[in-house]
Amino acid sequence: MVSRSSIAGADSGIVRERPFQLLLLINVLPPLGTALLSPVLGSLVEPLGASTANIGLMMSAFTAPSIVVIPIAGVISDRYGRRPVLLFGLVWFGLTGTAIAFVSAFAAALALRALQGIGFAALTPIIITSLGDLYAGTKEATAQGLRFTGSGLSQTAFPLAAGVLVGMAWQYPFLLYAVAFPIAAVVYLYFEEPLDSEAADDGSEAGIRAQIGDMRALVAHRRAWTMVVARGSANVAWFGFLTYNSILVVDVLGYTPAEAGVLAAVASLTYALAATQAGRIASLFDDRLYPLVATNLSMGAGLALAFLARSFAVAAVGVVFMGIGFGLVLSIYRSVITTLPPPDLRGGLVSLGEGSGRAAATATPVVMGVAVAVATRPLGFEAAVRAVGAGTGLVGAGVGIGCLLLMSASPPIRMGE
Repeated sequence: MVSRSSIAGADSGIVRERPFQLLLLINVLPPLGTALLSPVLGSLVEPLGASTANIGLMMSAFTAPSIVVIPIAGVISDRYGRRPVLLFGLVWFGLTGTAIAFVSAFAAALALRALQGIGFAALTPIIITSLGDLYAGTKEATAQGLRFTGSGLSQTAFPLAAGVLVGMAWQYPFLLYAVAFPIAAVVYLYFEEPLDSEAADDGSEAGIRAQIGDMRALVAHRRAWTMVVARGSANVAWFGFLTYNSILVVDVLGYTPAEAGVLAAVASLTYALAATQAGRIASLFDDRLYPLVATNLSMGAGLALAFLARSFAVAAVGVVFMGIGFGLVLSIYRSVITTLPPPDLRGGLVSLGEGSGRAAATATPVVMGVAVAVATRPLGFEAAVRAVGAGTGLVGAGVGIGCLLLMSASPPIRMGE
C-alpha cells in the first residue's frame, strides 16, 4: 500500500473509488481504436482488397470524424449529462468495430471505421471531462495521469492478442471490440451521473458570440497557437508508428504479425510507464522547454531508429525511446496548455489542442501512404518504407521543437488588453 502511494502520489486512494474505477473501465476501449489495428494492418491488405499504399486509410477513417464530433459530443454532454453520452459511445464503438469482422470489401470496412470514430468522440473527451467533474486540484491531476497510464496498458495487452488472432483469421482481432458490450452493461448499472444537475447551460446567443470572440483573441497569441500545433505534432510520430508497424515488422524485417503485436505492446507499455513520471521530470526544471525539447528528440530519433533498424531487437530499442518521448511529451504538453488561458477559456484551448492531435492522426497515415507510393518507384518498397518512416519521426519532432522555441520567445498571454 505504501509503495503504491509513493509511485502514484498522495492521491492514489482514488483508485478505490467506484466512479473512478468505472471511468477507468470505460477508458479501456478508446485506445483500441488505433492500437488494435497496428500489428494487423499488413494482414488486412489482401482479404480486404486494399494495398500497402492505402491500407493506412483504416487509421484515417477512424480519426477523421472525431475532429468534428468531439466538440458536438461535449455540448451534448453539457446539456444531457455525461452518462448517456458515454453509454452511447460504448455501444456504438463496440457495434461498429465488431461489424468489420463481417464485411469483405475495403470500402465497407472504411465506412465502419468512420462510424466507429464517432463512438470514440463520445468516449475519451467525456471521460476526461467527467474526471474534471469529480475531482479538483492534485486529485484531478492524479486521476488524469492514471487515466493516461491506463490507456497505455490497454494498448499493451490488446495488440498482443490481435497479433496472435490475426494469424488464425483476419476477422478475429475485430471481435475484441465486443468487450464494449459488457462494459456498457456495467456502466449502465453502476455509473452515476457526475455532472452537477444544477449547472445548466444558460448561454445566450450573445454570450456564445463573446466566448467565440475571446477564443479567437486567445489563439491569436503566439504562445497559444504554437502549443496547439506542438500538441498535434506529437501524434505524427505515434500514428506513423501505429500505421506502419505491421508493414515494417512483417514486410520489411520479415517477422510475423505476432511480433508486430509485441512491438506495439512495447511502445504502449513504455509510454504508459513514462507518463507516470511526467510530473516528477517537469518539476526538476524551472522551464519546461528543456524537458519538452529532450522528449521530442527522444520520440523522433526513436521512431527513425525503429524504421532504419535491420533487426527486431534494434527496432524495439528505437520503439522504447519513441515511447518514452511520447508518454512524457504528451503529458507535459497537456499540463502546459491548461495553464496558458484564463479559467473560462481553458476548456476551449484544451479542445483545440486535442483537435489538433486528431487532425495530425488523420493526416499522417494518408501523407505517409502517398510518400511511400511515390518513393517506391526510385527507391524500391523496402527503402521507401524506411525513408518515409524515419522522415516522419524527424518531421514530428522538428515541428514540435520549432513551436517550443517560438513559444519560449513569445510574451505572456494577457487577455482584455
